[in-house]
Amino acid sequence: MAADPYEVLGIPRDATPDAIKQAYRRLARQHHPDLNPGKPAAEEKFKAVAAAHDLLSDPDKRARFDRGEIDAAGQEQRPAGAYRQYAEDMAGARYDPRAAGPRDGPTPDDIFAEFFEARRRAQAAPRRGEDESYRLAVPFLSAVAGATEILTLPDGRTLSVKIPPGVETGQVLRLRGQGGAGWQGGPAGDALIELQVQDHPLYRRDGTDLRMDLPVTLKEAVLGAAVEVPTPSGALRVTLPPHSDTGRQIRLRGKGVAAHGTRAAGDLFLTLRVVVGTPDAALEAFLRDWVPEHPTDPRAGLEAEA
Repeated sequence: MAADPYEVLGIPRDATPDAIKQAYRRLARQHHPDLNPGKPAAEEKFKAVAAAHDLLSDPDKRARFDRGEIDAAGQEQRPAGAYRQYAEDMAGARYDPRAAGPRDGPTPDDIFAEFFEARRRAQAAPRRGEDESYRLAVPFLSAVAGATEILTLPDGRTLSVKIPPGVETGQVLRLRGQGGAGWQGGPAGDALIELQVQDHPLYRRDGTDLRMDLPVTLKEAVLGAAVEVPTPSGALRVTLPPHSDTGRQIRLRGKGVAAHGTRAAGDLFLTLRVVVGTPDAALEAFLRDWVPEHPTDPRAGLEAEA
């Protein structure tokens, strides 16, 4: 017999839909088979959590369960005591004291046969298939701009997974009807795709913004220059202001995580890193004889605390 779905998710019976969803996500991640290899108990717990969420996330199913019309597995359930009352009524109907004698009616064997036939029909009724969980590695830029990735399942089938912009590691996408086959013609379950966003050699994610270190030459930093910068949406020519030190930031609006729904696009922040490289002889000779008009000490105030 399936366990009480409220107990499985560890929530009160008056839990809100958001509380149900949060409890499901936490437990699904904790007991996910991919994160607990070789642990059958975790897999069984994961299935129980998925089944509990399936029932309680559906307002109609939840209401029927709360009223006792269906059990935790979603099966029709006769109210407690209904069969006993039905059997007593039917047995008493075999003889009507107001009539001349016994009347034809169902025997106790008939009553039991009808009861068990009703149970058999309920068990053979169409049932929804199980939800199936998978993990998908998502390239960094696909998570930033949105894309369609292909997931190959263990049985060789492939699923096209639409990745919306801004997804993060641990987020789960639901592909309806792509899970386990239904029973007796029931609908298929869903595929639950847990996303694993990969790192990128250039960009770092900061909410909807991106950050990137931009190497510049000494000449570009001192005199300023127009340089080509790679962004997620393509190369962009950016003007560097003169007299730029290492650490200076330049903001490229709208070049971060792409917009999605009502959310605006993020920005790309460039942090300048001055790269001296290998100076040529002319630069070395100039620096030996160069006397700054306004000398400064870049290490002023740099003291170790006692």
